[in-house]
Amino acid sequence: MWKTSKGQGITVAVIDGGFKLDHPDLEGQFLPGKDFSGSSGGVGSFGDGHGTGIASLIAGTGKGMGGTGAQGLAPGVKILPLKINNGSVGALVASDFLGQIGQAINYAVDQGAKVINISQGMEAVTAFPEDVAKLNGIIAAARAKGVLIVSSVGNEAQKGNPVEYPGALPGVVGVAALDHDASVTPESEHGPQVVLAAPGMDMIAGCTSPTGYCKSHGTSDAAALVSASAALVWSVHKEWTANQVLRVLINTAGKPHDGSVRNDLGGYGSVRPRVALTDPGDPGPADVSPVPAATPVATASPSASASTSAPTSSTPGSLGSPSDVAVSAPTAQPKAEASSGSSSVLPVVGGVVAGLLVVAGVVFAVVRRRKAAVPLVPPQQSVGSVTPPPPPSHQPSVPPEDNPYAR
Repeated sequence: MWKTSKGQGITVAVIDGGFKLDHPDLEGQFLPGKDFSGSSGGVGSFGDGHGTGIASLIAGTGKGMGGTGAQGLAPGVKILPLKINNGSVGALVASDFLGQIGQAINYAVDQGAKVINISQGMEAVTAFPEDVAKLNGIIAAARAKGVLIVSSVGNEAQKGNPVEYPGALPGVVGVAALDHDASVTPESEHGPQVVLAAPGMDMIAGCTSPTGYCKSHGTSDAAALVSASAALVWSVHKEWTANQVLRVLINTAGKPHDGSVRNDLGGYGSVRPRVALTDPGDPGPADVSPVPAATPVATASPSASASTSAPTSSTPGSLGSPSDVAVSAPTAQPKAEASSGSSSVLPVVGGVVAGLLVVAGVVFAVVRRRKAAVPLVPPQQSVGSVTPPPPPSHQPSVPPEDNPYAR
């Protein structure tokens, strides 16, 4: 892919909880950003490593550790870092969370970002309708100006599958997570809001751990990969609109295992940027969205908790509570702040293999952020009954290539 594009000339805005601006894999990758969180320290301060990891998975250069650090999928892009309070820098208020995302989106549009990555989410049961409506309007205005907005759909499929915003809002590309077999992971939330899927298991990226590198999983990572894929394509076809870039990503996606055009687990399939670059086909009309028009997805689980406290245990076979775990440590060491999850810290031994993306974990019942890497089991969810119609076809079908890890 990099023989064709590394994402040069494209700005990807990352809305998250702070960034380590001097990480060796990200030096020179950040544009001047802005802090909307109301906290001290500015955009370059952070309560956890999530934002740094997301930026690394998108645009990491691998320059750290003598050139053997973690590489992102689109190292030619520039990252516009936009900080919000996602619970890592103080008490979180739902209306403030959605409001800060809206402010950050408006700023990103004004700064010329082509792609906006939001690997964050708030459960619908905690959101006020007026706040959702306002953010929905901001997203619609950004899309009208030609910006592509990508968001994680959340990691709570085994805990009621609660709908999350902004991932479930119209105009947002909701992303599910895949495992090594290109199957949707058990934690990845499902529903009509899922548009695409991408790898979201055993991801390696630069972060704020003592070693500087973390291993993680979740839909946040998957969203980062879709954002980077869009940047790769847009860098080559700068005359295309957001609709055309998204249509090509959908048309070239590896289709769901069940043979459908789309399902509620993985949307239209696994993103395949190599195919999108080498055989994009007809991008279709510039002013027509490839995703059918929709209203905000309603709350899927009326019983979903609106509590901001962390769960204390997990059921057998399910994912454990998020934690900050050193690899090979005998026990998990939870972070002091219960509202933030983290990935596993990687020891530095002879370099770090390049990884592609970041994740979503949890500011409990409010913000999904990174989750600790633990064994996953095959998904048992059934496909939802609400399935949007397929997008219009503007190119021949692409031969199957379903395993993104193998390519």
